[in-house]
Amino acid sequence: MRGIQVSSYVSSPLSLRVTSHPDLSPHPTHYLIAIHACGTNFFDLLQIRGKYQHQPPLPWFAGVEFAGTVLAAPTSSPPPSNTPPRYKAGDRVFGATQGAYASQILAPEEVLHPVPEGWSFADAAGLYVTAPTAYGALVARAHTQPGEWVLVHAGAGGVGLTAVQVAKALGATVVATASTERKRRVCLEYGADFVVDYKDKEGWPREVVRLCKENRGEEGNGRMGVDVVFDPVGVLEASLKCVAWGARLLVIGFAGGDIEKVATNRVLLKNVSIVGVHWGVSITL
Repeated sequence: MRGIQVSSYVSSPLSLRVTSHPDLSPHPTHYLIAIHACGTNFFDLLQIRGKYQHQPPLPWFAGVEFAGTVLAAPTSSPPPSNTPPRYKAGDRVFGATQGAYASQILAPEEVLHPVPEGWSFADAAGLYVTAPTAYGALVARAHTQPGEWVLVHAGAGGVGLTAVQVAKALGATVVATASTERKRRVCLEYGADFVVDYKDKEGWPREVVRLCKENRGEEGNGRMGVDVVFDPVGVLEASLKCVAWGARLLVIGFAGGDIEKVATNRVLLKNVSIVGVHWGVSITL
């Protein structure tokens, strides 16, 4: 098989190389899958540099999200269930486990799902991490309600674009930030009500407040800003300038590169909640 194996940490994905390795064999408890598409997330970039909180022992194959075709089902059912495998050879599946940047992978049944009818492998390969993260953040952590306003940062990214769609499905009004005209257009195409250019580091919070003042009625708390902030970038400090009283700010990640230190007096003065979202671990507890 072919794959991207990390034997030492690198500073950039440009340093990674595709190399040849022995084909994988059918496994007693795991499915053998031929990978047709894989996803790239920010934590993949951290992992290859040795900077993620969960690092497999070297050497390891990079990548986590994938979609492909089952080559072989487990050769024996794992105890104690002794149930037959859910998938058979030829089934189209997607999932997530370490080693997705390869032409083959071994994966347990609990991390696999059938590729929806009409979906391509590329469509499915980007679903496993982004969709549960956005849904868990907005539903389980922020308890987003119909009629609320949600600010989604990096709205054209994988998890951001999913958050735009989830927030709209929950009945929220969505303001999405993005750095280019093309990305902002993508946000609008996927349901965002308003878009803001956050390259203007000083001006974008004022623009969010302006949108709220002009569209949330003449009076009330909503004129101060949004109710929920979805932040995979690391811009909480600036976001505090455009939130309503009692807002919930979701810490999704730090794609901007810096881990912020937030002035807690501002958290107190606006009566807001800063809520961490580590969805991958929370669903295992």
